Amino acid sequence: MKVLLIGATGTIGSIVEKEMKNEAEIITAGIDQSDITVDLTSTESIQQMYEQVGEVDAVVNTAGIEHYGSLQEMTPEQNQVAVQSKLSGQVNLVLLGMDAVTDRGSFTLTTGILMDDPIVKGASAAMANGGVRAFVQSAAIEMPRGIRINHVSPTILEDSVEKNGHLFQGFEPVSSKRVGLAYRKSILGAQTGQGIYVY
Repeated sequence: MKVLLIGATGTIGSIVEKEMKNEAEIITAGIDQSDITVDLTSTESIQQMYEQVGEVDAVVNTAGIEHYGSLQEMTPEQNQVAVQSKLSGQVNLVLLGMDAVTDRGSFTLTTGILMDDPIVKGASAAMANGGVRAFVQSAAIEMPRGIRINHVSPTILEDSVEKNGHLFQGFEPVSSKRVGLAYRKSILGAQTGQGIYVY
């Protein structure tokens, strides 16, 4: 099995790589320190990535930049960060990558708890996550050749509390193991059009 993992150097990406390394050949992609360089905000970059990789059985994305800031102070340009990276970037991975995925292969995208349980300064991130969820639900009924598509929606991870815990007051962090298993379910399971929630 060949898996293309975008965002492997991040917190969640490294968890997915560890979880799947015994089941699959993993090709990593990202801004740096990866097998292949890709910029999710560039359709040309995404197309080049797929040309380099060739055929894969699964595409997993854990990358995506979001802006966190006060709604009253947020500019359209700041909101576009999440639109171009977390939302459009993930959608474009699917639109441009269907031909690269084998029959009955899969896409796994990443959303997050903020679309269901908002926090102060999280409106832009919530917007992008909710858009990805809606896309996954709708795209699933049109995917060709039995290709599946799901999204994984984690809350804050135990590994991220030190860095981002101040934004997630009262949220119970989840273990890396639970997050890894959610991605495993999407990659190796039979579900499609589903959200796998790790709350």
